Amino acid sequence: MGTLKFVIRGIGFVRLGILARILPPVQFGIFGIAGLILVLLEKLTETGINVFLIQEDSLEEYIDTAFIVSIIRGIIGFAVILLLSPLITLFFKEPLALASIVVISFVPLVRGFINPSVVKFKKELDFKKDFLLRAGLFLVDALVAVVFSIITKSAVGMVLGLLVSAIVEVFVSHVYISPKPKFAFNKLQFKTIIGRGKWVTGSGILEYLSTNVDDLVVGRVLGTVSLGYYQVAYKLSELPLTEVSQVVGQVAFPVYSKIVKDKKRLKSSFIRVFVGNGAVGVLLGIFVFLFSGVIVEILLGPAWREAVGVVRVLAIFGIIKALVYPVYSLFFAVRRQDLAAKLLFVTFLALAVVIYPLTNVYGLFGAGYSAIISVVVSLPFGFYYTRKVFR
Repeated sequence: MGTLKFVIRGIGFVRLGILARILPPVQFGIFGIAGLILVLLEKLTETGINVFLIQEDSLEEYIDTAFIVSIIRGIIGFAVILLLSPLITLFFKEPLALASIVVISFVPLVRGFINPSVVKFKKELDFKKDFLLRAGLFLVDALVAVVFSIITKSAVGMVLGLLVSAIVEVFVSHVYISPKPKFAFNKLQFKTIIGRGKWVTGSGILEYLSTNVDDLVVGRVLGTVSLGYYQVAYKLSELPLTEVSQVVGQVAFPVYSKIVKDKKRLKSSFIRVFVGNGAVGVLLGIFVFLFSGVIVEILLGPAWREAVGVVRVLAIFGIIKALVYPVYSLFFAVRRQDLAAKLLFVTFLALAVVIYPLTNVYGLFGAGYSAIISVVVSLPFGFYYTRKVFR
């Protein structure tokens, strides 16, 4: 999984470096708007299928119903984004975003037909196959995005990368991964999936709000160009930290799920994961903070120098977030999704209170300060909820 993240981010940095020299910041802002809407709809319609299937002993038992639920979710996401696309462009005062939003509406529709059995790689700790699948899909995304961005000179090229990658994943998941789902629906299983997944849905929505409200405010208050700068700065500063934490989380969740009945072993494992993840996160955060100017200059070019100061601010945010992130894997493994939702609510509430006034006064730096405040406030709650798990 570590190699996967290294490969994906290596491709991602090359992709970003090429695109930053092809497209102006305003096009990254437009892609940011389309991406925000896509993620929002995916979170609003999240059913927690993947989490549910990892938690359950039998994958085959629920696979057919999970497939139907996934298709329904995709159709809803497609219809909502398509219908709301004119209103979204009005909200952000960016009519050029309409084409990207319309194209990106097809992404959830296509993703809805992915075979849910792809989750078995994580469930069975078969991370080598997960590596091959994810790295291949990301490479397809990057290649298509670069080629079509050169052709279109717009954010539509980046959106097409997402769409083609989703189409390839559907094909691969049904041809090469078993068990293969059938169009069969079980009402009782549907109720079980939705009932268990309600906290996952809530957590997903709150995670979206706690990590994207700053983008929404920046796009609305400061404009599309500033949103482009902010989102690229966010990715650069957060990548080394959250990617380490995400690797740890993706591995830790299925492992914790297998030892969840042995509380002593679970606690020992969590402490080691938490300390190791925190140490690496702090070191990488300090590196990004100290060398942000060099990173931006080499990777993005002189046109992006305005993002350097924001990268430094967000590097501090990334360090603190790396300390909070590992607790979510623990909460999901012990089936305490409610604790994850509560912690995300605290983070969102803190961000919601300070984001507008700070952004209004300090611009992009104010948005960065708001992100830092939100995770600082969440820290003591994360420690408190973790202690509750081990009582």
